[in-house]
Amino acid sequence: MQVFRGFHHPGIAPACALTIGNFDGVHRGHQAMLALLRSEAQHRGLPSCVLTFEPHPRDYFARKAGKPELAPARIATLRDKLSELERCGIDQVVVLRFNEALATQAASAFIDETLVAGLGAQYVLVGDDFRFGAKRTGDYAMLDAAGAERGFDVARMNSYEVHGLRVSSSAVREALAAGHLEQAAALLGRPYSISGHVVHGRKLGRDLGFRTLNLRFHHAKAASMGIFAVRTHGLAPEPLDGVASLGVRPTIEDSGRVLLEVHCLDWPASLAQEGGYGKLVRVELLHKLRDEARYDGLDALKAAILKDAADARAYLASAAPHAAMGRQTTRDRI
Repeated sequence: MQVFRGFHHPGIAPACALTIGNFDGVHRGHQAMLALLRSEAQHRGLPSCVLTFEPHPRDYFARKAGKPELAPARIATLRDKLSELERCGIDQVVVLRFNEALATQAASAFIDETLVAGLGAQYVLVGDDFRFGAKRTGDYAMLDAAGAERGFDVARMNSYEVHGLRVSSSAVREALAAGHLEQAAALLGRPYSISGHVVHGRKLGRDLGFRTLNLRFHHAKAASMGIFAVRTHGLAPEPLDGVASLGVRPTIEDSGRVLLEVHCLDWPASLAQEGGYGKLVRVELLHKLRDEARYDGLDALKAAILKDAADARAYLASAAPHAAMGRQTTRDRI
């Protein structure tokens, strides 16, 4: 899969089958849309293309209004979004920076300058609630009429439901915020996970007797915060059970930076003490144990971590016969 920042690059295909959206989480509704896009692209002999935005448009408008609390909690980092889009078989992704110019661009100009001139769209697939352009004045009817005039086909996909529940990024956020990891996994079609390179931290976990892997979450608001039973992929041939904290570490610092700290319950001897640094790992959050808390001193923190590790071990042992939900195949998604 090719990834482009903006569409002024010679490597971008001159024509494509396109879908547009934020795709936060790449949930089962997104997956169904991407499967349909790939089918149409193959039928037409075109590459499939996703046009997405960074930052999230609601992030931009929240900052502009001086009200960061209005920004949506982020399900996935850009790395994880791109990884899931690649897994869905998309040929190219164009990431547009959402800024003042894009926020104030007229809907008709977005069609002419981005879809037609920039991306050479010959087929455009959108969701049933798709809106675009300044003040969200563009809608499906406008896009369909423009396609008839400018020579590209437009299609609309209805909402995707699981057990009567409309699958959306908002529904995934609500499940994660409530700590319902099993429900989030059902909406995503896979366990909720975060990936990243293991970075050096303050080594405090080592002093407390709990070596941790540190991964940065590059957004101020994660969709789920707290202490979790997890499985980590990428360190050893088999996934490693563990306990993790996703949050701002209120007992240790007050920077507000979100960090994922993972303690593997059984550290592989083959990695030695420093073997995790720099590795790209994926951490599946399988079950929420509790909310993040502030403790009066390191002794209280150590006691809490000890209990969390025991609780995580007990949960993972009980869940082992059932195994965590695996990743769906393309056939499953269709």
